[in-house]
Amino acid sequence: MPRISNAVLLVTLLVVCFSCDNKQVFDAYQSTDKRWHKDSIIQFQFQAPDTLNSYNLFVNLRNTHEYPYNNLYLITTLTFPHGKTIRDTLEYRMAAPNGELLGSGFSDIKENKLWYKGHMESFVFEESGDYTLGIQHAMRKNGSVDGDLFLEGVTDVGFRIEQKD
Repeated sequence: MPRISNAVLLVTLLVVCFSCDNKQVFDAYQSTDKRWHKDSIIQFQFQAPDTLNSYNLFVNLRNTHEYPYNNLYLITTLTFPHGKTIRDTLEYRMAAPNGELLGSGFSDIKENKLWYKGHMESFVFEESGDYTLGIQHAMRKNGSVDGDLFLEGVTDVGFRIEQKD
């Protein structure tokens, strides 16, 4: 009997230790129903944690094997509390040269944690208050002027803020 209770205690302790996420400041997802429309801007509203410390910001993406590209182009718009706006066009690698999707996960769904801000230089929120991040895909087939009406295989788009080490 003591062996069973020790094993249960060990498993419980491991689950608690690995499920703790003490860096997380903000983490949210929005579903795309496996198809992300080109005009759909996914928005996240959040409050700046402070204006003193550095943070890492990430775009999180969940996709299936139906994702048709090796890369991903995103247009992001970060709106500050007093109206300042930063607009970026970002490119991420989504598949290895052999076509195998990158990301973590053992099922059909891969999760990608993509750097947004904080990796090249420290990101500090300049203003206290409410921020809004808009994320839109900018994918198109080679030679096409118009973007893909729907980006297949994307199930969820997320945004995460972590305290910097």
